[in-house]
Amino acid sequence: MPILQKNLFTHIKEWLLVTLGILIYVTGWSTFLIPNNLIGGGVSGISSMIQYATGGTIQMGYSYFVLNAILVGVAMVVLGMGFGAKTIYAIILASVALRFLPDLIPATIIKTLAIDNGKLLSVLMGGLMAGIGIGMSISNGGSTGGTDIIALIYTKYHNVSPGKVILFLDFIIIGSSLLIPSFVNELDPVTGLPVLDAAGNPVMFKMPFAEKVTTVLYGLILVTVNSYVLDMYISGSQQSVQLFILSKEYEKIADAITGDLHRGVTVLDGKGWYTKQDTKVLMVLTRKTDLNLMLRYIKQIDPSAFLSVSSVNGVYGKGFDSIKK
Repeated sequence: MPILQKNLFTHIKEWLLVTLGILIYVTGWSTFLIPNNLIGGGVSGISSMIQYATGGTIQMGYSYFVLNAILVGVAMVVLGMGFGAKTIYAIILASVALRFLPDLIPATIIKTLAIDNGKLLSVLMGGLMAGIGIGMSISNGGSTGGTDIIALIYTKYHNVSPGKVILFLDFIIIGSSLLIPSFVNELDPVTGLPVLDAAGNPVMFKMPFAEKVTTVLYGLILVTVNSYVLDMYISGSQQSVQLFILSKEYEKIADAITGDLHRGVTVLDGKGWYTKQDTKVLMVLTRKTDLNLMLRYIKQIDPSAFLSVSSVNGVYGKGFDSIKK
């Protein structure tokens, strides 16, 4: 496989996965969280509070873009231009999607999936989709913005998972929602759709304080689910494996792994005790996501090669994780 084609395919795949992650993230908010007047963490949580406080006059898409624009500058300085480019794209896409996607989803679908099933199920589904979306974006070099950026900056210098940093910040944001008034749509008890006045505008009412307390509790459940799913997704995508390869074509295999796959190879001296013959053993460490490609390379060079593959808990060094202070 030519290196140029492989790199081009990798870049295209990363941008597509960032796009898919953002769309999953926004769909979770638009389908399950916003219709139930739920509050999450991060910039999305702040933007939802602004939308509820203004009765929908300032929609999430606008405030989401403005707040994230402030953080992007910091991220581009600390984390590099590559991160900034994907994050700018992700923020613009998320802002546009938050502006238009809620209006594109049919009200009957929202009622069936979110309103009729209650806020608890909506919290679980919304948190699941948001966590997967953020995880896909972060794993491919992007971010949904907000506390994701702060978490990536912090974890660059500390051995703390991004999910835990986001969880701490989200608790503060959600708790502050008790101090901000919320105006929400009055829903028809039969249809579950917003009630309209004579002029055709939605009828709004101020959310009682007791209901706001309940909303905070749902918000805490939401960010807990979000954080857990995010950590599970990232840890799975960054898991490493260790290979031991025994083959008479060890030189060709080692050249292919280092030349085409850009992974280091260690050649060990070994001896087969049954045959009493000296042999060479290749030891390779790689990401789990690259394993299938590497196995295809090895099989193409030597179909009879003997391999052992095992998972490792942590790999630190060039090309993998770094030991942080």
